[in-house]
Amino acid sequence: MDNIKIGNLIAQLRQERGLTQQDIANALSISNKTISKWECGLGAPNISLWADLSTILGADVVDLMEGEMTLNEPDGGNINKIRFYVCPTCHNVLVSTGSASIFCCGRKLTQLEVVEDEHAPNIKTEVVDIDYFITIDHEMTRNHHILFAAYVKGDKYFLNRLYPEQDPTVRMPYMANGQLYLYCIQHGLTKYSI
Repeated sequence: MDNIKIGNLIAQLRQERGLTQQDIANALSISNKTISKWECGLGAPNISLWADLSTILGADVVDLMEGEMTLNEPDGGNINKIRFYVCPTCHNVLVSTGSASIFCCGRKLTQLEVVEDEHAPNIKTEVVDIDYFITIDHEMTRNHHILFAAYVKGDKYFLNRLYPEQDPTVRMPYMANGQLYLYCIQHGLTKYSI
């Protein structure tokens, strides 16, 4: 741990939030001189204070301890580079359009990769009214089901969450030449052009 880098980052984040050293000291129940000491690189927070300090400053604990914020490249606006994440604990589905540090249930999530799998479900697509009606040939048991279906086209994406025992069908707005993503909790993410 580099105390000078940590101190500079604490000072930068504090100023960005419009906080004084006294504001942070009051929130942490410590002296404002302690905050000044950190910002001058003459010490670092006690291990018991890192979580609260990261909440106050709106930064990741690991980034604070390293004294550096990892900045993402600006999002180029290409929705076709969409990234999906699924929490292995609670099955929360998260989406980003650029690189991101995504956490859920205390774990850092990794981007789902499209898999080429012989278990990829067959799909049947029909145009009904102004929608796609998509039927997925897949079991929907508690231990083996499709968690979500997402349709990506142009500057939009549509996500349907599916649940065990539910009929494996979804309706998506009709927009030709898009990409359909399906995520099976056992076999992973598959991609179809429709």
